[in-house]
Amino acid sequence: MKFDKEVLQDPWAAAATWFGAGLSPKAPGTVGSIAAIPFAVLIQWALGGLAFQLLAIGLFFGGIIVCDRYMRKYSREGDPQEIVIDEVAAMWLLLSFFYRDAATYIFALIMFRAFDIYKPWPVNIADRDVKGGFGVMLDDLLAALYAAATTLLFVIFIRSNV
Repeated sequence: MKFDKEVLQDPWAAAATWFGAGLSPKAPGTVGSIAAIPFAVLIQWALGGLAFQLLAIGLFFGGIIVCDRYMRKYSREGDPQEIVIDEVAAMWLLLSFFYRDAATYIFALIMFRAFDIYKPWPVNIADRDVKGGFGVMLDDLLAALYAAATTLLFVIFIRSNV
């Protein structure tokens, strides 16, 4: 699928590709992860951390439905690279645990992308063995947990000394 009016006219495609971010010709997962950040900043500023966490969890479960419908409609299987709602939900959950700080957000983004790309255990198992919309969403959630742990260490040992 390429970016055209259909993406914006089809709510499943718009949501799955995060309004076209996933249709980037280069690094769509990274573009989708970056596209999550302005929303994260705004939501966390306006609603606070707990509401942000609840929205991230809601986006995760909603993302399962979106991914299933998108993949069925466009005959896609596995974890299509243009679907980035999984990156957005994972980034939101990851960032919801940290205060809005540019250095922390950048570190969290880098860690999330590293764990999402290299897929350590059990991320690789979820990516390989869990199918459908749940599988698309799950591997990114697990990668976000690794990123949260490393970002927490960054905040404790690096950012607290600045």
